[in-house]
Amino acid sequence: MYLKSTHHSTKANLINHIPLCRIMNITLTNAGKKYGRNWIFRKFSHQFVAGKRYVVMGPNGSGKSTLLKIISGGATLSEGSIEFATNGKKLKPEDVFQYVSIAAPWLDIPEEYTLEEILTFHTQFKKFANNISIKEAIKVIEMEHTHEKHYRNFSSGMKQRVKLGLAILSDTPLLLLDEPVTALDAKSVKWYQDMVSEYAKDKSILVFSNNREEEFGFCEERVHINV
Repeated sequence: MYLKSTHHSTKANLINHIPLCRIMNITLTNAGKKYGRNWIFRKFSHQFVAGKRYVVMGPNGSGKSTLLKIISGGATLSEGSIEFATNGKKLKPEDVFQYVSIAAPWLDIPEEYTLEEILTFHTQFKKFANNISIKEAIKVIEMEHTHEKHYRNFSSGMKQRVKLGLAILSDTPLLLLDEPVTALDAKSVKWYQDMVSEYAKDKSILVFSNNREEEFGFCEERVHINV
């Protein structure tokens, strides 16, 4: 396995950390989104069942990132409907954010923060599973040597690793990953796959991909989105 033996206690603490009462089902019916007069996608219907892993596929411009934002509660539909249900009860769209963690190339992180400051700020809003400490999180992300370095000085691969680490370690039942291996080298791709295997065992996962197998090989179902 990728994670070193010195991290075994941390790994054991994080496994099976999602309470069953926090599982979430998502149902989209004839969903569509447009900007101005241009439709990004239309008539998209699908139910994402709690605990399963999906890859949402489509060419560039098909609306994958837009759909991710809608599912996360960060954008609204132009037509159709989306419903969220947790433990058999409907969830208000404005409350969805607390159940979701996102990793995406377009997400911004304060450039002037160090890694330790980024993690500390993040955990004020979303705790890490089983109260994993900032120090432990830095080890899991494997960036001990950069914890005092400012984010603006990170390489693109290091920045993506931070985003993935924040999302995967967060104590939320739903994980949304937009093109997760962007800027990652082969070693970091393996790290990403092992992170999902170790720390997202009980999460619902939606990967939004341009058909890169290394991003979604663990997914059980492929969902296609078209304009």
